[in-house]
Parts: sequence; structure tokens; C-alpha cells
Amino acid sequence: MTVVGTIKRKEDLKQISEKFKSQDLIVTTEEEYSQTLCIQFAQEKTELLKNFEPGQKVKIEIKLRGKEVVKDGKPPMVFNTLSAWKIERAI
Repeated sequence: MTVVGTIKRKEDLKQISEKFKSQDLIVTTEEEYSQTLCIQFAQEKTELLKNFEPGQKVKIEIKLRGKEVVKDGKPPMVFNTLSAWKIERAI
């Protein structure tokens, strides 16, 4: 899946655990009804963000990931993540 838009902001790198780090990129799409999306770059993919700054138009290849969590007899909750694997400047 491909997302094309303009970088609104780059969040700080988060070291979640000793083995996992991620960085979120907030992007506004350029559709008729634009969307603001939070796209996650994880592990070694965080390095891809070093050459990108707010205001740049980008094309990002993503995977849609989802996870259902059930805790302590509460209703199940579903979490979705837009997980990036490639980013490049868009024309």
C-alpha cells in the first residue's frame, strides 16, 4: 500500500525496550478530503527518516498491521499500525 503526502512532523525516536525502537512520522495526504496519518518506522527503518524533514512531499510504502488484545475479562481491543518499510521524495 502506498501513501503520498506532506510531512507534518517527525516524532522523537522511542526506545520501547532493549530490543525495540520506533519513530512516528505524521503525514497529511493530498486527496480531496486529506487525512492526517501517523506512520510508524520500527527498528532499522528508523534510519530512513534521517534525510526527511517537515514540509517535504513523500511517498511511503506501508503495511497495515493489527493486533487484538484481551485483558482481565475486559472486552477485546484492536490496535492498528501503519508500518512503513520504504520512504522516498515524491514529485
